[in-house]
Amino acid sequence: MNIYVGNLSYSVTEDDLRALFTEFGDVSSAKLIIDRDTGRSKGFGFVEMASNDGGKKAIDALHGREVSGRAMTVNEARPREDRPRHGGPGGGGRGPGGGGRGGPNRNRDRY
Repeated sequence: MNIYVGNLSYSVTEDDLRALFTEFGDVSSAKLIIDRDTGRSKGFGFVEMASNDGGKKAIDALHGREVSGRAMTVNEARPREDRPRHGGPGGGGRGPGGGGRGGPNRNRDRY
């Protein structure tokens, strides 16, 4: 079972996260999400539990528990949505007629 863990203190490490969840079963992985610009934790991560039963027990026991001064959010992770990448075709870049401030061309549409 894949579990989302949010509202984490920036001081929490992956080892801390793993230790919190091992009480409820085998932890396959514990991963903090790191900001690639700052190299600092974004304050959330994911824990993969070997069994659904252990995962559900962990969610029930840990959701709302205070760790390092912050009440954690713990729930079953939702599947990641496919999102278009920036800069590629159809990826929110500036295509024909795109970009700018939007709205009508004030000079062209004046008359």
